[in-house]
Amino acid sequence: MDLTERPRRLRRTPAIRRLVRETRLAAADLILPVFVREGAIAPNPIGSMPGVVQHTRDSLRQAVTEAAEAGVGAVMIFGVPEVRDACGDVAIAPDNILAQAVRWVKDTTGDDLPVIADLCLDEFTTHGHCGVLDRQGRVDNDATLAVYKQMGLVLADAGSDILGLSGMMDGQVAAVREALDAAGWTDTALLAYAAKYASAMYGPFREAVESQLQGDRKSYQQDPGNAVEALREVRLDVAEGADIVMVKPALPYLDIIARVSDEVDVPVAAYVVSGEFSMIEAAAAAGMIDRDRAIHEVLTSVKRAGAGVIATYWATEVARSLR
Repeated sequence: MDLTERPRRLRRTPAIRRLVRETRLAAADLILPVFVREGAIAPNPIGSMPGVVQHTRDSLRQAVTEAAEAGVGAVMIFGVPEVRDACGDVAIAPDNILAQAVRWVKDTTGDDLPVIADLCLDEFTTHGHCGVLDRQGRVDNDATLAVYKQMGLVLADAGSDILGLSGMMDGQVAAVREALDAAGWTDTALLAYAAKYASAMYGPFREAVESQLQGDRKSYQQDPGNAVEALREVRLDVAEGADIVMVKPALPYLDIIARVSDEVDVPVAAYVVSGEFSMIEAAAAAGMIDRDRAIHEVLTSVKRAGAGVIATYWATEVARSLR
């Protein structure tokens, strides 16, 4: 046959395929999310997330040391407190478990591993919502911003390099940026969960942080059917001073990642969340898929869609394999 174009020429050998590969993962692209439980005396396995634990101080230090040695780009810390209340007051205490964990990591890895602290109230409230409630039981946006400002200062003072604003409150980026700058924390960066969807994929995470959630978060997280609204949220966060914007979850929203990466000139992150992680682990455990290939394929798809930074519970494992 007289074929002028034969694309298979460039797929003939592993070396040729590697040479012309368009999208490549790198260890530095990856963020490792970790959970730290106040009062824990031993790492506590999370039943719905194989291989993931609630850390003690010592196991956290070991985990972040391994991540840094593997070349992982950053660590993202979530605290699990022993005491909660309706307003999340523990979140603004200087010695809360999240602030302590930030200090433990910074003492262990210094500037070799950037620390992202989760700035949200859901782990600290008895109702499990990301903000404080008004008398009608609704999340009070502006009252929540006042708490976020205080929490941001606590986490910046603890040594956080980046604050992960995950609450999806209107104006949260501007509020926290204003508070940080006024206090002299002008170098503390903000990662805005700009398009965080009200997803079914968060179930295992709620076990990991022992969430007390009552009801749902549909009044402040994104509706899964909306894309234009997500772009509006992203534009607002960038205008308010976000240094990085995130789409969460990743796999059901690859189209949103692509549209956001075309829209903005700041780094775009995506979070392969607990439900996505657990689905792949469960299918692999059942012998339905090749686990290692599936993990790399999923993460490559997220980067190909446009995310330069990917939060994943496989971060250290994948970083090692890439090296």
